[in-house]
Amino acid sequence: MLQVLVLAAVLGFWHVMTSPTLLPPFYFDNPSQAAFFFGEPLKVFGRVVEWFVSGEIYRHLWITLFETMAAFVIGTVSGLAVGMWLALSPTAAAILDPYIKAMNSMPRVILAPIFSVWFGLGVWSKVALGFTLVFFIVFFNVYQGVREVSPNILASARMLGANKRQLLRHVYLPSATSWVFSSLHTSVGLAFVGAVVGEYLGSAAGVGYLILQAEGTFDMNTVMAGIVVLTAFALVLDWAVGVVEKRLMKWQPKSGETEKL
Repeated sequence: MLQVLVLAAVLGFWHVMTSPTLLPPFYFDNPSQAAFFFGEPLKVFGRVVEWFVSGEIYRHLWITLFETMAAFVIGTVSGLAVGMWLALSPTAAAILDPYIKAMNSMPRVILAPIFSVWFGLGVWSKVALGFTLVFFIVFFNVYQGVREVSPNILASARMLGANKRQLLRHVYLPSATSWVFSSLHTSVGLAFVGAVVGEYLGSAAGVGYLILQAEGTFDMNTVMAGIVVLTAFALVLDWAVGVVEKRLMKWQPKSGETEKL
């Protein structure tokens, strides 16, 4: 209820501040200027409904969601595999450490034009940009999670006769999984960022393309409608990650149970 009230308060404040018949902001000479800069919530909602009723949004939304999900899945799997490999191979980690840090410090936006040249203006250049954002988040979390496995747990498992494969399955992976899911909630938003930024720099379809076209005509209501749609689907994907996390992390005691123990 409190979450709903917060949303209602934000939308109410937005509506009042952009309505010329209610309480316009004192720092605007003309009340219509507020609506020009920030849009009007009722018109934004109407634009979203119009998109879905007419079906105009579906093709663009599908393209953006495909780019996001492809970048998210490929980046997560790659980050998990490479992070696990380097965490269990100290020599390889020492050799590749400066190169990984150099690639991680590189601004991703400057890679977008390069990916457009390599992969064209289709979906795969956006997937590549999203991949670079997701990969390093997952990689560093997995790497840190595996390296922080308790030596006592490893020693106990070895004393019980666990081989390398069993250690990987029953010790390292469970330890890394909790770190992975902590990074996936951030990675969902970054995958969307990669897809939309790529569509900004060059595309003929996608929600980012719709927002870019609306910005070109100073149609702030359509811009805000695109942002609302992207935000809603990002929350849905984050919720899906949370559901999977609860199923896979049943073995992990909750905070209240830990205190009781």
